[in-house]
Amino acid sequence: MDMVFNHCGHSHWWMNDLPTKDWINTWPQFTNSNYRASIISDPYSSDFDKDKMSKGWFVPTMPDLNQENPFVANYLIQNSIWWVEFANLDGIRMDTYPYSEKNFMSRWAKEVMTEYPNFNIVAEAWLNDIPWCAYWQKGANNRDGYESNVPSVMDFPLLYALRYAFDEEPGWDKGIIRLYDHLSKDFLYSNPNNLLVFVDNHDESRFFRTEDSIGRYKLAMAFLLTTRGIPQIYYGTEILMTGQKSEGDGMLRNDFPGGWTDDKRSAFSSDGRTRKENDAWTYLQTILKWRTKTEVIHNGKLKHFLPEDNIYVYFRYDNSKTVMVILNSNKTPRVIKTERFKEMMNGFSKGFDVINGKTIENLYKIQLSPRSALILELQQ
Repeated sequence: MDMVFNHCGHSHWWMNDLPTKDWINTWPQFTNSNYRASIISDPYSSDFDKDKMSKGWFVPTMPDLNQENPFVANYLIQNSIWWVEFANLDGIRMDTYPYSEKNFMSRWAKEVMTEYPNFNIVAEAWLNDIPWCAYWQKGANNRDGYESNVPSVMDFPLLYALRYAFDEEPGWDKGIIRLYDHLSKDFLYSNPNNLLVFVDNHDESRFFRTEDSIGRYKLAMAFLLTTRGIPQIYYGTEILMTGQKSEGDGMLRNDFPGGWTDDKRSAFSSDGRTRKENDAWTYLQTILKWRTKTEVIHNGKLKHFLPEDNIYVYFRYDNSKTVMVILNSNKTPRVIKTERFKEMMNGFSKGFDVINGKTIENLYKIQLSPRSALILELQQ
């Protein structure tokens, strides 16, 4: 369930008769947040900037709740517990997480997780740098001693890396090496396996663009569903829905075709989808169905190799299974020799191609199609 503690709407019923004068944060004149969430973890930030960040209003129509008021704090905690019980929730996505008063948020997360030890909370920490995100995850080694008690955060920096990884010509820090470099910084997170990973959502441009070939999409989906973390798929991604942030949020949240009597088509069935949409649908469905029964993708270790020739190779493995993933971001075919991966491939002679349902009998050289991914279950 999506929850928002930072603000409410200006038409909320209590705005006509606030329970206390300090129920919301007020200023001598209207004051926006400075929207710089990094200020909260900044060891050198001023009190002035921190107050403006966490007590300024998000927009003029969204009054900022004062979680330093003990009655507001207790109300929000009790409200969360009520919703968990009433709706039998499995987890909460907390909106605009760093904008609320951080010590209250730590208390809230601790109370909810103490009440429901198997619960999950994911913080929307909309930040573009890994250290800023890592600060908000439970168990972070923060110099100021702050403990968020939040099990999961959204991996926004990975989203931004994915936006460029399959578009750029390869370079020292460009192209598919962006994904390698991103994961190489996982030592900053207390638990990278519990990050939420995604390629788009209701606030960001959709990943697929009208001018794209489907190859870029397939590379991103294969990576998203085999890397560490918990993948989130935004509705419509499975049928290549488009929409850019520059066009307005409404374009990011268009209706999925079908379900209403006046819809011209229904993408819920194959005959209501175009050939390209069915290709994307089937591709995603194939990997997802395989993923549901493949424990190593959920909890296995990850080992990756420095990309060469714009090809990224990594492995998910545990004591019983090894999966090899090859992402070829080139627009031309490639043949890859696997000798340098022998530390992970010794003892394996063939591999089952998850996407195409075929077995590759010789792993010494592997033929790669342009702009494509291979997911191989290695076999003896």
